[in-house]
Amino acid sequence: MRKIISFMHISLDGFVAGPNGELNWAKVDEELFEHVGKRIRKGDTSLYGRVTYQMMESYWPTAGTSPNATKHEVEHGAWYSKVHKIVLSQTLHQEGLTNTTIISDNLSGKINAIKNSGDGEDILVFGSPSATHSLMQQNLIDGYWLFLNPILLGQGIPLFTGVQEKANLKLLNSQQFSSGVVELNYIVDREQ
Repeated sequence: MRKIISFMHISLDGFVAGPNGELNWAKVDEELFEHVGKRIRKGDTSLYGRVTYQMMESYWPTAGTSPNATKHEVEHGAWYSKVHKIVLSQTLHQEGLTNTTIISDNLSGKINAIKNSGDGEDILVFGSPSATHSLMQQNLIDGYWLFLNPILLGQGIPLFTGVQEKANLKLLNSQQFSSGVVELNYIVDREQ
C-alpha cells in the first residue's frame, strides 16, 4: 500500500508558513535541493492543495527551460512535468488539466483508493498546509518528512492544528545540513 507523506519546512516553534503564507524564512540551498531531489526523483505522484498547486503550475512547467536555469530548476521542472498531480480543491475543475486529478469530495474514500491502487512510491504532499490539515483530520497522513529550520516565527500557519487524537510517530532517520536545517523523517506508528 502506498503512503501519504507530508513534506514541509517547519520553524522550531511549529509553523509551516508565516501569517500571510510566506516561506521566505525557509533555508534552502544546493545541498538541500540535492538531498530532496534524490528522494522525490523516483516518485510518480504528488499531492497539493489548490493554492500550492497553482503556485507550482505558474513556475515549474517552464522553470528548467530558461537559459539561466539552475541544476535544481532543470531537474525539478522535468520531474514536475512527468509526475501525476493530485489536487484537493473545491473550486478547481478537471477540464483542461493534464496529468492532474482533482479531488473535491469523498476525500477519505478517494485517497484510500489511490493508496491501495498498486505498488507505487510514497505520495508526497508538498507544502499545502490546508490540504495537510484536511488529510490529518481524516487520519490519512502516514508520515511526516519535515525540514526543521533554525528560526522562531512567533506566528503563522501551524502544522499541527485541530489534532483530535494522539498519533505515535516513529523516527526513521534524521540528518543535519550545513545550513542548520535538520531533516526529521517520521512514519505514523499505527501498531501502538
